[in-house]
Amino acid sequence: MNLWLRVFLPFAAGYYFSYFLRNVNAVIAPELTRELGVSAADLGLLTSAYLLAFGAVQLPLGLALDRYGARRVEAFLLLIAAAGCALFAVGNSLTQLAVARALIGLGVSACLMASFKSFSQWFGIERQASLNAAIMAAGGLGALTASTPLSWAIPQFGWRAVFVALAVSGLAVAAGIISTPDKQAGARPEPFASQIAGLMEVLTSRAFWRYAPQSTLIIGGFLALQGLWAVPWLMNVSGLERSAAAHHLLLMGGGMLTGFLAIAFGVAPLARRGISALRLLQVGMGVGMLATLMIVLGVGPSEPLWFIFGLVFSVGNLAYSLLQSHYSLALAGRVNTALNLMVFVGAFCIQWGFGGAVDALQASGHAPRAAYQLTFGGLLLLQVASWLWFLGGARTK
Repeated sequence: MNLWLRVFLPFAAGYYFSYFLRNVNAVIAPELTRELGVSAADLGLLTSAYLLAFGAVQLPLGLALDRYGARRVEAFLLLIAAAGCALFAVGNSLTQLAVARALIGLGVSACLMASFKSFSQWFGIERQASLNAAIMAAGGLGALTASTPLSWAIPQFGWRAVFVALAVSGLAVAAGIISTPDKQAGARPEPFASQIAGLMEVLTSRAFWRYAPQSTLIIGGFLALQGLWAVPWLMNVSGLERSAAAHHLLLMGGGMLTGFLAIAFGVAPLARRGISALRLLQVGMGVGMLATLMIVLGVGPSEPLWFIFGLVFSVGNLAYSLLQSHYSLALAGRVNTALNLMVFVGAFCIQWGFGGAVDALQASGHAPRAAYQLTFGGLLLLQVASWLWFLGGARTK
């Protein structure tokens, strides 16, 4: 129990902090638009700077974690995140805020992968599934907090004060992680050339490119929408007030948290009944496409649909363990970070491109509602194509 408190809780706090920062711009988007006078494309670029910086360091991050250890790498990077929050709090231009957002993305880029590495060193393999799901649940709690609770705080304190508080919180989380016990791996570090060769083996394999398009477009698309465009969609298309839109974000986060907990405790019993994790991923993504179509068309009650939207995201994360099963254990870190890179490249491109498409459609004469629907509908078509590609891989395997 003492080890669980000293190791798990600090890393859980780090991932909670990371997920809160990932989604905070979705709630403060109206303030940023009003104060800075930015377009939808500018807002998308500003917010997606987090995703660009986050994704860009995934591959070197795996090397750093192996060489320097999880606690040192994450604590150092969280100092950068705290500096990014402080800069965001005082920024007055799009450039300043974009740089600050990129620093935040860089600073929290290790929060999940460092947790996985630390758990693998300190806990037995029989506890890995429950610990990984629990750390994902901590992220879900961060998403929940960056919804309705944050929307209550913004009118009271202002978004700049919120980022000052986040800068202080980042320092506190970094201090907690650096205080965790350290354990160096006993094996000699793999030569750099060998590490690169293993990475190329992953990136050029057929299995990787079966999973990558679906994860890039569906999971990346979810991150792009949850992190920014969900609230503008709900306000411009569904006609909701910000408090009601933030409530939908809360439901999304609740669905995501429910899914992570269900995966932690339900995958093994389902496997005993003949329902594999692969089948769960295939069906879950299909249900997600149907829910997305209903959201785009405005069919059915919105609250259950946005809950399902969050639930499907958690199912999509089964891709990490399923893809990893195609490779040796020595390549596990590179497999995870390579797929994570694709997810965040997709999230960045979609988050930025969504705003650009909305602006272009409105400039061509479409009403805001139609512009949002056409953009979301176009994304859905790409997601369906990636899902069909994934299903086709199962038949040709």
